[in-house]
Amino acid sequence: MEKGKIKRVIVDWAGTLIGSAIMAFGISSFLLPNQLSSGGFSGIATITYYLLKIPMGTVMIMLNIPLFIFAGYKLGREFLIKLIIGTISLSVFIDIFDKYPPITTDRFLACIYGGLIIGIGTAIILKVNSSTGGTDLIANIIKAYDNNISISKYLTIIDLAIIILNVLFFRQIEIGLYSIIAIYLYGKMVDVIFEGVYFTKLLFIISDKNEEISDSIEKNVKRGVTGLYGKGMYSDKDKLVLICAASRGDIYKIKKLAKEIDEKCFIVVANAREVLGEGFKQ
Repeated sequence: MEKGKIKRVIVDWAGTLIGSAIMAFGISSFLLPNQLSSGGFSGIATITYYLLKIPMGTVMIMLNIPLFIFAGYKLGREFLIKLIIGTISLSVFIDIFDKYPPITTDRFLACIYGGLIIGIGTAIILKVNSSTGGTDLIANIIKAYDNNISISKYLTIIDLAIIILNVLFFRQIEIGLYSIIAIYLYGKMVDVIFEGVYFTKLLFIISDKNEEISDSIEKNVKRGVTGLYGKGMYSDKDKLVLICAASRGDIYKIKKLAKEIDEKCFIVVANAREVLGEGFKQ
């Protein structure tokens, strides 16, 4: 096996173990002791934990066993190994952390910090293209059969159904409400780790003094400007639209420069989730 491949395997396995440990800490120290759910198989395992007193980690392994067969067949041996490592390590870590007292018994704090911590662990696992089983594994299997299927809405329905089961079992509507917050924060944290917190902004500037504004931005803010021709449908006149990608900190400077040159200029600021190229991510 080549050194590069050995290094990648070690990084993938280490990332899977670290991510699983972080997820388990969020579940056992925050969500589980407060009867909260993060959806998926962990939600079913939470109910089983309180109903039959079976360790949550054990239940999660049992639920995932049937999926291992399909995963090995459709997703390959390499992914299956990481899946087994992720599922077993998550289950073991959950049962280990469950032996210690919870960090907090305040459900509001638990849903916030639990959701954020689980999101961090999940993002690490996804970064190394691994899995801990559950609904995300179902998603990977379905994609392997048909990559064009949009399954996000179905997974959302599954998570909501499991949360409803938690509410019915514990007979407390607050459990469902707090669980929804945890799931939302968990998803947002994954987005933040993958895309970063400093979203790039995209400015569209329409003015009769395009050359002056463009020169001023390039000179004072050191950002490139692109001009695209458009047409004002109301005025029936051709217009040059300036487009500039900039960081959040540059927005005020660019708007100020544009307004100083042309008070009547029209400016639209939009979020750009990702920008690749010179001056941004490579």
